[in-house]
Amino acid sequence: MSGRGGAPRRPRPARAGTSHGYTLVEVVFAAGLVAVLAAAAIPQLSAGVERSRTVGAARYLASRLALARAQAAARSANVAVLLTATEGTFVVGTYVDGNGDGVRTRDISAGLDTLIDVPVRLASLFPHVALFLNDPAVTSTFDSSALMSFSPVGTASSRTLYLRGADRSEYAVRVLGATGRTRVLRLVAGNGAWVEVL
Repeated sequence: MSGRGGAPRRPRPARAGTSHGYTLVEVVFAAGLVAVLAAAAIPQLSAGVERSRTVGAARYLASRLALARAQAAARSANVAVLLTATEGTFVVGTYVDGNGDGVRTRDISAGLDTLIDVPVRLASLFPHVALFLNDPAVTSTFDSSALMSFSPVGTASSRTLYLRGADRSEYAVRVLGATGRTRVLRLVAGNGAWVEVL
């Protein structure tokens, strides 16, 4: 190769002090920046996980209740969901009326009203989610069990179940007695109103 005057061009020598890597200060600064950003993001991520776990528990209970309503119509018999407190959580089981007088706890104990699915521990599916059979903001009483019954014609025993997550988010599962329909509601912390979750 030649320059302007026709003389061959010589390669330039590398400048002293140039480097193709990073200095220790740059690496420490980048690591510190990543640590600060991660520390800011992890609580938000954790709160989101807890919130989704709580709404997941509410939707799960609502689906179990809706399934019991459908099973009552399909079997032409009363079907009930029994929630029983045990070891700091609730066990959810579904029973069908075996003697024509409705699902009753004494008939369940006697084996007349039989279990039609596998009982599930709520804490096994949704850890850190607390279930309350009564509104914890209104009463401090503790019910150890609840029997929510559905008839073949679509009516139900009305009740509201309350769930609270580790992030303090609150949801409710409401069963309407006249129609047996189930709704999931969320508590708006700012004004204390319950709004339906779609």
